Amino acid sequence: QVQLVESGGGLVQAGDSLRLSCAASGRTFNAYAMGWFRQAPGKEREFVAVITRSGYAYYADSVKGRFTISRDYAKNTVYLQMNSLKPEDTAVYYCAADRWNSGSTRFSEYDYWGQGTQVTVSS
Repeated sequence: QVQLVESGGGLVQAGDSLRLSCAASGRTFNAYAMGWFRQAPGKEREFVAVITRSGYAYYADSVKGRFTISRDYAKNTVYLQMNSLKPEDTAVYYCAADRWNSGSTRFSEYDYWGQGTQVTVSS
């Protein structure tokens, strides 16, 4: 069993930066791919970024060049550095773990989820 706890969300202005953190429990964290997804009101949950256990990272086109996903194996933590934030980035951001390390962009492929953290970007 893996438990994920996100933090770092908040209210910022367009152009600002935020760093989200996702702390994972369990010794198998390092074997999992870790993803970030987001869900805006009235919209479906969408893929943001994923990092595999080897460190390969992949991003949604909407955030490529602005967001960076990384992981600290010693701290069992995955991060999402978000720069040049836009109002359309406003959403609840979720961290997720994929025990099969597939690097998938589909939320159905993930086994464990955090509770989410709100990011609001004002114009």
